[in-house]
Amino acid sequence: MNTSQRALIELLYGKGAHANPIVAVQGIPAKFAGRRLEGYPYSIFQIVGHLNFWMDYELRRIKQEDPPYPKHAADSWPSDSSSANEAEWKQVVTQFASLIEDLSTLAQSDPELLNQEVKPTHAVHNQQSSTVLAVLWQTAVHNSYHIGQIVLLRRLLNDWKAEAGDTW
Repeated sequence: MNTSQRALIELLYGKGAHANPIVAVQGIPAKFAGRRLEGYPYSIFQIVGHLNFWMDYELRRIKQEDPPYPKHAADSWPSDSSSANEAEWKQVVTQFASLIEDLSTLAQSDPELLNQEVKPTHAVHNQQSSTVLAVLWQTAVHNSYHIGQIVLLRRLLNDWKAEAGDTW
């Protein structure tokens, strides 16, 4: 495994300056996960659902399943989470951890596979590098962006614990 692959796997699991994404979503009660705070458009439940949508989408695209690209950005976000129960929330978190594992496994693949081009499913894909490795990096960075939002929301809900990540 080369340095780039190792860095990607570390980013997927939140090493260095990044919070561990799995730890960041675990242990949140559904009542907090489904709550939207005033002034913020999404709940933690919706953010994790959005991450699940895009990780699944990109993994399917890498597998050449040709998933349909959403017509609108809103199509990649769960619409409402205020009534989410513990079982639904647990399922979303379990899927999240499983998708992270799938990405990590793929990131450990042979360089020949990682350098293969991924078929575009939308015009936006033609504007950026779309090798398997590039898609994995884009997905990891997208996750990192939204995990930062989750950490902020958990802090605002007084639900962020030191063991979940850096607090300084």
